[in-house]
Amino acid sequence: MTNTINIEDVKLTDAERQPCEIWTRVMGYHRPVSEFNKGKKSEYYARKCFCEEKAVTHLDYDCGCVYAAAE
Repeated sequence: MTNTINIEDVKLTDAERQPCEIWTRVMGYHRPVSEFNKGKKSEYYARKCFCEEKAVTHLDYDCGCVYAAAE
């Protein structure tokens, strides 16, 4: 007999959740975003996703990344 859990039936309160710490590479080393000052945080959240494969091949398929074609 196997017990299966439907993930949609699992409900957690905010107190039960574990906070996720986001780290990013800045000036050659990794730092948690939570330690950034107000200006650096706004720069981090304004970043756009870069899709290398799409930029190199210049294809028009949607890989989920933000891409601005250079014309």
